[in-house]
Parts: sequence; C-alpha cells; structure tokens
Amino acid sequence: MRASDAQRHTETFHRLHAGPGPLVLVNAWDAVSARVVERAGATAIGTTSAGMAWSLGYADGERMPASELLAACARICRVARVPVSVDMERGFGDSTQAVAEVAGALIGMGVAGINIEDGTLPGTAELAPPEVLCERIAAIRKLDARFFINARTDAYFVPWDDPAARFEEARRRARLYAAAGADGIFVPGMSSPDEIAKLAGAVKLPLNVYAGHAGAPPAEALARAGARRISLGCGPLQSALGLAGRIAAEAFAHGRFGTMGEGMLSVGELNGLFAAAP
Repeated sequence: MRASDAQRHTETFHRLHAGPGPLVLVNAWDAVSARVVERAGATAIGTTSAGMAWSLGYADGERMPASELLAACARICRVARVPVSVDMERGFGDSTQAVAEVAGALIGMGVAGINIEDGTLPGTAELAPPEVLCERIAAIRKLDARFFINARTDAYFVPWDDPAARFEEARRRARLYAAAGADGIFVPGMSSPDEIAKLAGAVKLPLNVYAGHAGAPPAEALARAGARRISLGCGPLQSALGLAGRIAAEAFAHGRFGTMGEGMLSVGELNGLFAAAP
C-alpha cells in the first residue's frame, strides 16, 4: 500500500470513532471474510485474533507464530478497500522491542490501527501489571504518531469478589493506558449500560465494547450508554462454523443439503470480490 493511502486510511479510522454513531466492526479472519464484510457495508475492517488463529489451525492466545499473523494480515490488507485494524493480543513478543517490531511490520503494510491488551500472567487468572502494556503502548506510539492504538484491559475476564472493585480497576487501567498514548479503550466483558456510561464519562477516549455474544444489546442501546466502537470479535466466525457443522450433520445424517443452499453466495459473487485485487 502506498504511504499516502495508508495515511488516508489512518485518518479515516480516527474520524470513524467520532462519527454520529458508533463504529461497528464485524471482525474478519481472512481475506474473503474481510471482503464479504466490506461488501455488506463495513467502513473499516477489524480482525479477530481468535478467528485468525482457528482458521490457521491454532488455539487462541498467541499460539500462532507472529509470522503467520503478519502473513494473514498482509492478505487482508491486499484486498481491503477500507481501513484495517489488527488484534495483536498482547503483542506477539516477549519484550517491548519485539512487540514494537510486530507493530512496525503492520504499520509498514498499511494497517490503520491495532488492539493490544494487558491480559493475564501466564498460567494464572491474575491480570498482568499495567506497566507492561503502558511501556508497549509508548513504544508503538513512537513509531507513528497517528497509528490508532486501542488499549484493551481484561479486568472483566478475571475473577472478582467485588464488582465495584472490578470496575475501579478497569477505570484505573484505562486512565493509565490513555496517559501512555492510547487512542481508544476496550473493555470486553463490560455489558452493563450503567458501567459503560460511567467509564465513558471517566475516560475521554472512544470506548469500545464487545457484542459478539448471544443476547448482546443492540448498537443503539450501547451508543446511548456511551460506546463509540462496537466489536463482534470471533462471534461471526463462531456463528459461521456453527452453520458449517449443521450443514455437515444434515448431509451425513440425512443425506440432504437444504441448509447449505439457504443464503449461499454464488461463485460469481465471490470471484467478483477479488476482481480488482492486485
């Protein structure tokens, strides 16, 4: 991607977080899912780290090599016509330098932004110290002043006896990550409209919430609560794989193929998604 196009995508991605409604990301896991989502109306593409890992034969949680992450992202960037944001989990590196190198490779291929998370200490249910992510955010910020860094805290993914303390820890970490140079805050697991509103008021950065689960509130309700970005994460792939399982079960158990024929895209439509791809 030309540097001018990459810069334009980055600026567009920033503006999408300040639009009249929240930015909704139906996350993709490979080139064809990215184009299908784009054809449906996406103004930006977010990747799903879990979906990308599963599609490449790995469990989620930075089990796939960084080289495979980068190769998959390069294929998406080759065909996408809108800004691309990559979920790089904890950074795909054991050191800040290694994480910055992965981020630099993504910037070099024209990616507009990333998600990067604090996560938990290996083999535990204990949150990693926020200073680690702060250091990584600061290092990535030095690579590109406008690269969109969406800082995720997993405060809602570890056990808590006190819900109020959980919220306070999420708020504390969000403020630390904002001070380190983040452009947005992501708190998956936070679904209460009251908590979303409190956090959105406490951190003056776009708040990202997760809606990739059954029973998720509609975008309108999340927007009223203060969400500026809504991610479906691995939810679309989970749904697609559930459909694939039902198609297979129907074929094996009943010798019928009706489920497969419902809503399938034609070969011509799919080929057409890549007609202009380099």
